[in-house]
Amino acid sequence: MEQKNTDVKVPLISKIAYGMGDVGCNFSWMFVGNFLMIFYTDVFGIGMGAVAGLMLFSRFWDAVNDPIIGGLSDKTHTRWGRYRPWLLIAAPLTAIVLMVTFWAHPDWPSTGKIVYMTVTYCILVLGYTCVNIPYGTLCGAMTQNIEERAKINTFRSVSAMIAIGIINIITVPLIGALGKGDNKKGYLLVAVVYGCIFAACHIFCFAKTKEVLEVPEKEKISLKVQLTSVAQNKPYMIAVAGQFLFGVTLYGRNADALYYFTYVEGNQALFSTYSLCIIIPSIIGAACFPAVFRLTNNKGRSASIFALLTGISMFSMYFFTVREAPIPFYLFSCLAQFFFSGFNTAIYAIVPDCVEYGEWKTGLRNDGFQYAFISLGNKIGMAIGTSALAGVLGSMGYLANQQQNPAVLAVMKHSFTTVPGILWIITAGVLYFYRLNRKAYNKIVQEIQERKGETCLM
Repeated sequence: MEQKNTDVKVPLISKIAYGMGDVGCNFSWMFVGNFLMIFYTDVFGIGMGAVAGLMLFSRFWDAVNDPIIGGLSDKTHTRWGRYRPWLLIAAPLTAIVLMVTFWAHPDWPSTGKIVYMTVTYCILVLGYTCVNIPYGTLCGAMTQNIEERAKINTFRSVSAMIAIGIINIITVPLIGALGKGDNKKGYLLVAVVYGCIFAACHIFCFAKTKEVLEVPEKEKISLKVQLTSVAQNKPYMIAVAGQFLFGVTLYGRNADALYYFTYVEGNQALFSTYSLCIIIPSIIGAACFPAVFRLTNNKGRSASIFALLTGISMFSMYFFTVREAPIPFYLFSCLAQFFFSGFNTAIYAIVPDCVEYGEWKTGLRNDGFQYAFISLGNKIGMAIGTSALAGVLGSMGYLANQQQNPAVLAVMKHSFTTVPGILWIITAGVLYFYRLNRKAYNKIVQEIQERKGETCLM
């Protein structure tokens, strides 16, 4: 029985195609993360309390469907591989759900609005899970070379930062242009455009990538056994904790951003200006990860350094505003985004290596199942970050499209600066304890290959 070489160099077109997958992800999920909450409250006319409740409820839904989709993707067998077919089928269907989610009905009764919001959002979350978990797992199936994985994730992160920058710059003016003053129509048409981009990017990713790592057929493994193997994987547990904190910080702040510029700074258009200023630092920061990794030889430590500097930069933003001190405000904004982009590359580059560690430690390889819990940790963090923001704003007396009281404005400002700053510093502390360095990883992969070679000879 011939052993297949999995320590391969990935072609440039495949790296580009993989990066395009995250472009698609962001034209869906970052659009949702940055704009859905304010769409619900200020366009659809749904109360903050209902939005906060939905964000928490949907995470119970994630707790069910994420591990299921992860397990199903591990068991998928086609001539295209395990994970790529999910991109081809699930992405176009999810694009349709994205469009329906941003179809506002402000004249409906309150109960009808809440039911529509809950059903469409939960289906959207499921669809995104069916795309994102196989997409994230695909990186580890393309090669076992640690350097190549770092490069693949750099392409992914650079592409993501470009996409996020474009989304944040053009979305507000695009809503106005397509809606011609009608935000209800504007949001729907933007969702149609972004949904098409989401589907097209993942179809391209499917077409130009290749899975080389084949997981051998095994008997059915119980959920208890899989959870036990995950609990024994210390680098993975640190990665899950990092993803949870990442979700709380990133999505809570992103959901607050448009509120911050609309009500604290007094001009929603400044959100596009802010996004334009940080796009170049985003791209450069993401591209700097391989250099930092070469210096530290440890992806977790690299992520820790980036997280610490992100936190310091964001905390510093509290002392400045666009109106009174635009230069230092934008300077610290650029620094925060530069370091965040490096972190974003590093945190996702960790995951495939943790899968190898788990196989070495327990003999069980379950890429999709493990990535499902990475995704779940991130989504639970997102739920806590966004629902906490919505709950606090509601309790402080937030009124849509009105002048806000000082308590609400204070919450918006702290949620954009000091709160994420502190959380990033905590994240840095957690990831500092990640021990799987380059030398240890290469030794683990070698031992796994030796075991497989011995099995083939038997």
